[in-house]
Amino acid sequence: MSTLTIFASHDQVATFTINRPDAGNAMTWAMYDDLVDACDRVDRAPDVRALVIRATGDAFCTGTDIRQFGAFSSREEGVEYERRLEACLSRLERVTAATIAQVEGIAAGAGCAIALACDLRVCTAEARFGVPIARTLGNGLSYENCARLVDHFGVAIARRMLIAGEFINIDEAAAAGVVSRRAHEGDASRVVDELASAVTRNAPLTIRAAKAALRQLSARETQKSDIDRLVAECYASADFREGVSAFLEKRQPKFTGR
Repeated sequence: MSTLTIFASHDQVATFTINRPDAGNAMTWAMYDDLVDACDRVDRAPDVRALVIRATGDAFCTGTDIRQFGAFSSREEGVEYERRLEACLSRLERVTAATIAQVEGIAAGAGCAIALACDLRVCTAEARFGVPIARTLGNGLSYENCARLVDHFGVAIARRMLIAGEFINIDEAAAAGVVSRRAHEGDASRVVDELASAVTRNAPLTIRAAKAALRQLSARETQKSDIDRLVAECYASADFREGVSAFLEKRQPKFTGR
């Protein structure tokens, strides 16, 4: 584990804490590896029946650390990043224990995907879900993450998130069924602990079977080469380089469609 994440386990509940509040809890490659390692540790501990994903500070997770994109020099690197991210999210979805995301503040980009990859979500009024890459970086969203948005929010809201670059507030997220429990500010940890405790009293084999069946029902298509090609073109574009530069320079990007 890196110093930017914290893993703990107590009374059948494991907790993975994203601990980079000064950077909006943006994820580095090492932090993604930590999340995969946490999933492996949970699966090696048969007494653990729930895994909670939470964060310190004011944001749940603002996505991947954009500075890591500055070194990209080819379209293949963009596609490889999406594959690496998907491997992490898929691993989180396949943890045998029930997973709960404690969402306080922004869950953007990969942070939104992490929250949606969990089985349940406890959210405060400050929770916001979004993938604003069309107005920020100009990169592409993978087929799998597009499918996650549609699975949870439906096509209409997913269009607003991806095309208009809108964030979805707690009320709309709750109406879509994304919010499992609502919590008042400062009370989220208690609500999560109560939910996790209730889950640990349920039949673990039933939960494991249910999770497997639900994954199968929402199985991603395997033939998606056209989408991979379009995503690769985004990462190879001048617009993506402009988006990264603009983000790091704290200015509005000027996209040209090239």
